Amino acid sequence: MADINAASAPAGEASKPEDLRLFSIIIYGLYIAGFCSGGFTTLIGVILAYVKRGDSRGTIYESHFTNAIEVFWIALVIGLIAIPLYFLFFLGALIHLGLVVWYLYRSIKGLVRVLDNRAYS
Repeated sequence: MADINAASAPAGEASKPEDLRLFSIIIYGLYIAGFCSGGFTTLIGVILAYVKRGDSRGTIYESHFTNAIEVFWIALVIGLIAIPLYFLFFLGALIHLGLVVWYLYRSIKGLVRVLDNRAYS
């Protein structure tokens, strides 16, 4: 019985990078879908990124999880700051427009890089 567990452990380790790749793809998909869900799927994506970042230490996927976390917090903070600026010559709308472009750029760039099996940075 000990031999069965020993034999299954390396197989689990061998599939780990594929699992991290799949989670990276799912997270970027959730981020892009966040526009249709009012940000709900983005929240799920950042939670997944926090959960999986520890498992990805030392792999190319660590940069993808870190990118997802950074994108979430930067977009949240800048998005909240821009809300009261709508009353100042619609400056908030310009900030939100730039934020949407930046958010999509980082998310799509990450998705393309993970599909090519490359690190984000």
